[in-house]
Amino acid sequence: MKQIHIKGLPFFLLFFCIAITTQAQSIFDQWAELASFHQVMSQTFHPSEAGDLKPIKARSKEMADKAKILARSAIPQKFDTPEIRQAVQQLAKGSKSLHRLVQSSKATDEQIKKSLADLHDVFHRIVGLCKHENH
Repeated sequence: MKQIHIKGLPFFLLFFCIAITTQAQSIFDQWAELASFHQVMSQTFHPSEAGDLKPIKARSKEMADKAKILARSAIPQKFDTPEIRQAVQQLAKGSKSLHRLVQSSKATDEQIKKSLADLHDVFHRIVGLCKHENH
């Protein structure tokens, strides 16, 4: 069987690479509010894994606001399922609770870290559901 090559790459490999790149970019490209929330999540969660809670303590209100905007946004039709809608509402509610926790003088760093990790899990569930929108 003869393969078509484009500058040294088999055509099917080139097509496969383009398809993967398109899928990875499409969720955030199609849902700007999710991308906006992701920016705050990534800039606060990853430092918390190393024990640095300064970013989430400084940005918990911003995260709650972005989650509220996300929850009120129109979910792209391709991703609009009951599971995703429920997870988005859970993300908004959890972000608001996390902000209250950060503001509380009684909250421990471990409580804040756990709450943020739980939100991170919900966020990844949303992304996973979007990647498998034909469930």
